Amino acid sequence: MASPKQKDNYWIPLSDLMTVLMVIFLFISISYMMDVRNKQAEKDKMFKDFEQTKVELLKELQTEFKDDFKKDKWDAMIDTADLSIKFVNEKVLFDYNKSDLKLEFQNVLTNFFPRYLAIILKPQYRDKIAEVRIEGHTDIEGDYIYNVELSQNRTRNVMKFLFNTLYYENLKITEKERLKFWLTANGLSFGRTLDKNGHLTATSNLPPDNDKCRRVEFKIVTTSDQLVREALKQMSK
Repeated sequence: MASPKQKDNYWIPLSDLMTVLMVIFLFISISYMMDVRNKQAEKDKMFKDFEQTKVELLKELQTEFKDDFKKDKWDAMIDTADLSIKFVNEKVLFDYNKSDLKLEFQNVLTNFFPRYLAIILKPQYRDKIAEVRIEGHTDIEGDYIYNVELSQNRTRNVMKFLFNTLYYENLKITEKERLKFWLTANGLSFGRTLDKNGHLTATSNLPPDNDKCRRVEFKIVTTSDQLVREALKQMSK
């Protein structure tokens, strides 16, 4: 039979072991919390940097084209929410039910493309851009699928026009490759109609305005938009 002294000698090492385990667990918990906090701080800084880039890009576009967007000139507008430039003057863009660029629109694009691309190809923006969408939109008249094909042909011809310009030909090979990676032609028919104020009817709940609906958009999708979507996806799991 073990003496009281022997029992004490047995319990003391066991209590020491429990203390050590608790200290280890505490350090692991603290380390994990610090790691989570650091990663969140990195994400916050990344989002802040990307948002700042978006603000600067918007400011440059507004400054560059402020005189050209007037109704008596290009009749275009810039959406501050998604960095899209909308050309809405149907009399300048295309003939009715046609996909060939009118001469007036070719002249606008000849002026627009060099200045627009000179901005987005700047070193501070290159790695912040995921895609540059050329979107074609129609009014609500006619068949939806027919208008998908029509708007797709129109955006394809806009892209084709860009690739045939002297400005594009004189770009560096790396810049050409970057634009080929960025640029996409998207025919959206009347899936995203605009109201008389130029806002999406899906959010404004106002009726579509056919004059505003018929348009070509150049929309910059930043890598921050992708990060937000990925973060929301992770949160929903």
